[in-house]
Amino acid sequence: MSSSHFHRLFHEVTGLTPRQYGAAHRDRRLREELRRAGRITDAIFDSGFNAVSRFYERADQALGMAPKSYRDGGANETIRFAVGECSLGAILVASSERGVCAIQLGDDPDALARELQDQFPNATLTGGDAAFESQVAAVVGFVDSPQIGLDLPLDIRGTAFQQRVWQALRRIPAGETASYSEIAQRIGSPKSVRAVARACASNRLAVAIPCHRVVRKDAGLSGYRWGVERKRALLEREARSTE
Repeated sequence: MSSSHFHRLFHEVTGLTPRQYGAAHRDRRLREELRRAGRITDAIFDSGFNAVSRFYERADQALGMAPKSYRDGGANETIRFAVGECSLGAILVASSERGVCAIQLGDDPDALARELQDQFPNATLTGGDAAFESQVAAVVGFVDSPQIGLDLPLDIRGTAFQQRVWQALRRIPAGETASYSEIAQRIGSPKSVRAVARACASNRLAVAIPCHRVVRKDAGLSGYRWGVERKRALLEREARSTE
């Protein structure tokens, strides 16, 4: 088998080039080792990095936060958050120093807060100032009136493959949908439909990363992390907003 044929088959099956796959695997081992190891240096070399400098070149992309903060479950990181009500029920918006890191929808405000705590078990969760409250208002306004758009900095944390899927989702215009297989094709990984679905289900930023715009091949609504009825409502109001 030629090298080019192997690379093409590998990309079709995994959605990544061999180099990207190796980096993603190393990043995953890094996250595992940081949770387990007592010393960051040990985690760096045990996960496959051959130099500390190479690790710090990828640390922000791989972890989304400082290595020590990741190892400590967000320790020394402050996450501002607020829980309120919108037309779809309870909504939680959280932001790190990098940008909005979580938008959750649900029925129980306390459950949303507990989920955030599970995501950042050792971070300091606190209420926000007036500037943060304006961000929350912008998110709530976007949920209710998608035609106004949402222009906020986002702190997007995920694997290399998830990042590619989520970027493709953000390019779907309001009022339109795409199937899981279409997204797989758009990112150059036509055989990675199930992986695309898993990436959609792992999205922590409701509406900002519009996984609700992804539907089955027959245009039917499939699972949505925050409930199929909310997915239907979002699609219907987006369709109306573009008429």
